[in-house]
Amino acid sequence: MKLWTKTVLAMLPALMLLGCGTSGEVEEGTDSGVSSSSSIDDSGSSATTSGVGSGDMASGEGMDEPEAGFSGDPLDDPNSLLAKRVVYFDFDQSDIKSDFRAIIQAHAEYLANNSSVMVTLEGHADERGTREYNIALGERRANAVQRMLTLQGASASQIRVISYGEERPAALGHDEDSLALNRRVEFIYNR
Repeated sequence: MKLWTKTVLAMLPALMLLGCGTSGEVEEGTDSGVSSSSSIDDSGSSATTSGVGSGDMASGEGMDEPEAGFSGDPLDDPNSLLAKRVVYFDFDQSDIKSDFRAIIQAHAEYLANNSSVMVTLEGHADERGTREYNIALGERRANAVQRMLTLQGASASQIRVISYGEERPAALGHDEDSLALNRRVEFIYNR
């Protein structure tokens, strides 16, 4: 089973409990005015990149204490906010929801304290809208997370931004729960 499928299956119960509202709008393809360069990565998917240089939807309250007996890299601590490596977005939005600010702050502190660590922020969108619009939307989302990380102490040289738009869905369904899983930015650490 592919890694993203396992991730989706692991997050599904939390999403069912959390639920997600929808406005019924459709992301329409428009010229967003964002200039981006396209490239083909090793998997054959196209992507755009910009800038220099992965979690679940829970707010992470009470997750500051390391697991008893845990020692090592905080990224490997399942009870740490650093274990949450996905930030989700509302439909057609790139504003960071308050639910994810503590998670991003934890990642910023980790990066600030570990200057040799690099992270790639992968921006994604759901299937609604044109391919070009969704690439630009994924990039805006990843750039929003990058801005917050750098404002909270991470170095821009540690962060790489890439957008896959709708090309790498976390969920394959066409229902709102599936679409909500696809509107995201993932933290991919390069250790």
